[in-house]
Amino acid sequence: MSGKGPFYITTAISYVNGSPHLGHAYEAILTDVMARFKRLDGYDVMFLTGTDEHGEKVAKTALENGMEPKEFADKNAAEFMAMTKTLGISNDDFIRTSEERHHKASQALWQKLQEAGDIYLGKYEGWYSVREEAYFTQDELTEGETEDGKSEKLSPNGTEVQWVEEESYFFKLSEYTDKLLKYYEAHPEFIQPESRRNEIISFVGQEGGLRDLSISRHKDRLSWGIPVPGDDNHVMYVWLDALTNYMTGVGYPDVAAEDFKKFWPANYHVIGKDITRFHAVYWPAFLMSAGIEIPETIFAHGFINVKGEKMSKSLGNVLSPDGLVETYGLDQIRYFLMREISHGQDGSFSHEQAVTRINADLANGIGNLAQRTLSMIYKNCDGKIPEPDEFNDDDKELLNNARHILGKYSDPNKSTIGLGIRGDSEKMEFHKILELLWNVGVSNCDGYADWQAPWSLKKTDFKRMETVLYVLAESIRGIAILVRPFMDISANKVLNQLGVPEDQRLFKHIEEEKYALKPGTKIDKPEGVFPRIVEEDDKQKAAG
Repeated sequence: MSGKGPFYITTAISYVNGSPHLGHAYEAILTDVMARFKRLDGYDVMFLTGTDEHGEKVAKTALENGMEPKEFADKNAAEFMAMTKTLGISNDDFIRTSEERHHKASQALWQKLQEAGDIYLGKYEGWYSVREEAYFTQDELTEGETEDGKSEKLSPNGTEVQWVEEESYFFKLSEYTDKLLKYYEAHPEFIQPESRRNEIISFVGQEGGLRDLSISRHKDRLSWGIPVPGDDNHVMYVWLDALTNYMTGVGYPDVAAEDFKKFWPANYHVIGKDITRFHAVYWPAFLMSAGIEIPETIFAHGFINVKGEKMSKSLGNVLSPDGLVETYGLDQIRYFLMREISHGQDGSFSHEQAVTRINADLANGIGNLAQRTLSMIYKNCDGKIPEPDEFNDDDKELLNNARHILGKYSDPNKSTIGLGIRGDSEKMEFHKILELLWNVGVSNCDGYADWQAPWSLKKTDFKRMETVLYVLAESIRGIAILVRPFMDISANKVLNQLGVPEDQRLFKHIEEEKYALKPGTKIDKPEGVFPRIVEEDDKQKAAG
């Protein structure tokens, strides 16, 4: 077992009414980076992702495609499973809500809510969005046009709603208004980022508080779902079913199971901002009712637009994970998405942005730094890591930046102190981590190399050249380990070229000096790790 204890993180589970796209890829990569970061930092990690397969939306789309819901769900779930492989996602489990283990978990949670006296049978009348599987009040609706140009009442997220009247089981959500507000106050870290927290507090604290929540659908309207325990005429509301997946993945309803005792409550649920209400209001209320601990943090990320426009089939701008990896490379697209999109905010994607960022930071940045350093070592030091002389102040400063950047650090102009990479990771501020690594790591190495000029020292002070090259190689080792959560394949290629043993590539191997590069270690002829993306215009210019 790892030394720092357990860490449990999940993505939201993806609806199977369509194929994976850029938004799904972003959430999977974002969560994967956190999982990998924690593993490298010594935690025993459980990482869950999966698919949400029940509900009216899936049944309706299946019918439109001439398929049974289960057949349709099987087909699309396979695409999401394939996406995890395409994107190098390191999930430990993949949950499908159509699995028997999940049926048992969902029905067990229902029974807990029922035993608590929080479920009753009544009648529902209200505005319902099939696309969002959610009800909305009149004052939440707007008048507008759907994607096909029809004038309709729309939900806050712009989806069409319809008036529904039916018998339904209800959860006494109204009794949890004050309990939830007190919980938010006592646990400010529960909803991140702060903008999402403020929205939820405003929603829960609105005049009149929360209303009871419909948690079933009559089988006359919907049969594709988990049966309500003790009533064959109803299936469970898809969100009560779906949210339970996070516990299914660690063994619920067996609360004595090893994984449940070890990993629950979850440390992070990583979700899109459009489903914050379900996770930050309904989910903790269900868990309070059932007497189960509440997860530590709900992190709601923003959306990604394509050239400033929302992704839409009608606009033809829906980007697939397969296409992104094929065009830019796996590690390159992972880096771009984590570097370009700020903490919890909406982001934008364009081909021009991607090419510029990848070429500048990877091909011309870390890639060029590693290539020229290792090439000099290979050519001038008999293909071995050189033996350094005594380090001067410039050497020590560069080495210290690489070794201490996980904790407190000085920025390049020495004017401020930051909390370091660990501090930024707790807020999932991965764009800051990468910015820091390039500013304090790569840029400082480039500046050091230009100032020390080992190519000149080769002629005037060979021993000093060896020291400079050693300092650069050791700094690159630290940077390569630190970027493993983002670009594991490429980082390991650099570490292989440096001769770093595979069992010495964790964060602790940066901070402890005994794991520094061993002089005399033989290296192979270096090869470029990050090829530059060459556009057609560039190719034409190069051809004269």
